[in-house]
Amino acid sequence: MDESRAQEPSGSQEDGQESLNTESANDAPLRVNRTRTGIHAKPTPSPEADLNDPSLYFNRELSHLQFNIRVLEQALDTAHPLANRLMFLLIFSSNLDEFFEIRVAGLKHQLMLGREDTGADGMTPQQVLAEISRIAHDQVDRQYRILNESLIPALEEQRIRFIRRDQWTDAQRAWVLDYFEDEIMPVISPIGLDPSHPFPRLVNKSLNFIVELEGTDAFGREGGLAILPAPRSLPRLIRLPAELAGEGYTDYIFLSSMMHAHAQEVFPGMQVRGCYQFRLTRNADLSVDPEEVSDLASALRGELLARRYGDGVRLEVAENCPDELAAFLLKQFELEEQDLYRVYGPVNLARMMAMLDDVERPDLRYRPFTPGLPKNLKPECSLFDTIRQGDVLLHHPFQSFAPIEDLMREAARDSSVLAIKQTLYRTGAESPIVGALVEAARNGKEVTVVIELRARFDEADNLALASRLQEAGAIVIYGVMAYKTHAKMMHIVRREGGELRYYVHLGTGNYHSKTAKLYTDYSLLTANETLCEDVHMVFQQLSGMGKPRNIQTLLHAPFVLHGKLIEMIQRETRIAEKGKRAHLIIKCNSLTEPKLIRALYSASRAGVQCDLIIRGMCCLRPGVPGISENIRVRSIIGRFLEHTRVFYFANGDKPEVWASSADFMERNMFHRVETCFPILDKKLAQRVRKDLETYLVDNCQSWILCEDGSYQRNESGEAAPISAQETLLYAYAAKS
Repeated sequence: MDESRAQEPSGSQEDGQESLNTESANDAPLRVNRTRTGIHAKPTPSPEADLNDPSLYFNRELSHLQFNIRVLEQALDTAHPLANRLMFLLIFSSNLDEFFEIRVAGLKHQLMLGREDTGADGMTPQQVLAEISRIAHDQVDRQYRILNESLIPALEEQRIRFIRRDQWTDAQRAWVLDYFEDEIMPVISPIGLDPSHPFPRLVNKSLNFIVELEGTDAFGREGGLAILPAPRSLPRLIRLPAELAGEGYTDYIFLSSMMHAHAQEVFPGMQVRGCYQFRLTRNADLSVDPEEVSDLASALRGELLARRYGDGVRLEVAENCPDELAAFLLKQFELEEQDLYRVYGPVNLARMMAMLDDVERPDLRYRPFTPGLPKNLKPECSLFDTIRQGDVLLHHPFQSFAPIEDLMREAARDSSVLAIKQTLYRTGAESPIVGALVEAARNGKEVTVVIELRARFDEADNLALASRLQEAGAIVIYGVMAYKTHAKMMHIVRREGGELRYYVHLGTGNYHSKTAKLYTDYSLLTANETLCEDVHMVFQQLSGMGKPRNIQTLLHAPFVLHGKLIEMIQRETRIAEKGKRAHLIIKCNSLTEPKLIRALYSASRAGVQCDLIIRGMCCLRPGVPGISENIRVRSIIGRFLEHTRVFYFANGDKPEVWASSADFMERNMFHRVETCFPILDKKLAQRVRKDLETYLVDNCQSWILCEDGSYQRNESGEAAPISAQETLLYAYAAKS
């Protein structure tokens, strides 16, 4: 769910019946897993174990998969509105697609190269792939059971239906025929398989059908097999006209149902003996070698075309696809049996998101809210005046992202503003931030934008943004070739009273107005001279060349962030070793970097109380006697995607609070440009600490990581229920 992404019923046999409600072989009752969801546990090490012992580390890929399972669990949680439960199920599908496109593809690539490298956990790529296959098959089966046995019946109770072919009325059949002839048939391109028509190169994640044919065609060729790609230009889910829907119902038909119903017309004079859906997931990672590229933008454009046709990593087929046809497809894509997934419904559930956007049923969604604003932000006052008087801290989405956009617009139009510098990682196609930068450049200001072209799956959008900004007169920089620029920084230079003054925005999340309504993040607006000068020097590093400058307050990767974080953990360790109370709270998306984990283990051994709020991957094993018994790990999964990276260190009687763009991962510490900034205002720091404490008492949306690698749902029991997100929403959102 970071950083930022409708479908067809399953393939049918010649009788043409979809199986939206087919029962799984697993007949266990569906329910929210109130106990545990977990990965294969390893033996618990002894208290004397070396901190490099592989049994002290969970595998990052399996931990990543566990996060997706916790997302799936939300689809059964009736505390969420029905439409949002379906949304969680679809997000699980989208997340799993990306997991296979990137993580599984990477493991397969290692095997292809003959590399058996292991991480801190000691598992080989082959072992990890086998475990992924076992878990993923179980969870995909469960996902379709949740859809078929829980969500679809619940939606039908709310008068929202997906109509199967055997349920069509005569009027609906006539309408489908017209739609097929007018909209589908003109853009279908069936491909017969014979020596002159080899197996086609199919686009990543596209919907296709493998068709069994009998008879002789117009050229005298005997029937056999054909591939029928579904038109990518057409929606996968079509809403029936109101006059054809059931009374009071909103009815949908899948595109695949229409194609199944009229496959015979695509192959006139031949007999269709079987028609089965399938979908191939390919390796979608981009490979750009910094040492071989002279023009990053041009290289990426070429890679984006290649992404659609990478090596196959997963094959999904209709549950009733004959074994011999499934084996034939596996052979074509050079895949193994463990890469085959039989599904009991649409092969690409994520495309059902279109239905959520189409149905206007606010009663089935989370109640809307209006983000709040700090009291010191007054509409009649210049933001520059407000920031000059003191730091402003915003907690999105509970508080509005609009002040950041307003600051950019004010800067673009203010004659006293001389220059604006900005990093952009993910921004959105119609970003007000980009619009303000374009306006500023056209108004003659010095605008410099560091755009990270390699933000995964946003590469095409960022290439377009770069062109737009360059055309407006902005200086566009693509960062440092070997390091992704992931820092979230804005720097404004303004002339005031004959002197130049700096204003800065630093954040934990992207400059994206849409995700700012869905992701939890912090934004700091400051005129602090030291912090502003530090940001200025980081921009100088990015745009120029030279040795690292003397940055005083800001911690930045890949230079000092990793070492400074270890130093701060070790500082707490030394305090604990003196018999004093020591405490740290780390909240981030992922914890995988071994040296940081070892530092936390050492801190725990010394008696430091370590509270870790890790949304996704966590390779640290908590609760091991003598090693990590003072470490507690929780994951919060709820209405909003937890995205804040915030670090609290008790530091004796001098507490420190830091916010960052970086997670505790190798890539963030060593392969990206990141910033970590202190919350210097004591009241604002206390406020962040209070927010963190709210997460630590959540007993509604939190999952506790256990020593064996499983996650246990944290329930209120007899205590009053506390949802951190709802509490913060009440505290910060605008009161109606």
